[in-house]
Amino acid sequence: MPFAFHIALLFTVALMVTTLYFLLGGLPLLTLKHDTPMDARFVRGFFRLYYKTVFVAALGASLGFAIWGKPVFALATAAMALLAQALRRYLIDAMQRLDERIQANHEGSVRRFRRVHGFALSLNLLQLVVLVWGLNKLFA
Repeated sequence: MPFAFHIALLFTVALMVTTLYFLLGGLPLLTLKHDTPMDARFVRGFFRLYYKTVFVAALGASLGFAIWGKPVFALATAAMALLAQALRRYLIDAMQRLDERIQANHEGSVRRFRRVHGFALSLNLLQLVVLVWGLNKLFA
């Protein structure tokens, strides 16, 4: 097997493991009360790390697939990297704004923060499903 295959597979597995780890780790965080600034800060840091890790793993997978000669998979994993960057900016900023509203005791802010958190986890699950589906197509 070519070296590029091993690079693509290594980074794709890293992408899957990262996504699963953060999905399973993020679910219990939905139970936080968000009554202290530390709660929202921790959740933001959790997702900030997730999106950085996904960006690196998806970029590595994209490079591996491109060298291996699998342009569709290279483009798909590059899109995941770009999506991670966009979501990191959008969702982390939204969580920051909501945290400020929570600290100011604005009604409904905790519920909205949890909704953003749940949305981020839903996207993690979707990403994992797409990765597994793509690998099935690749090796079918």
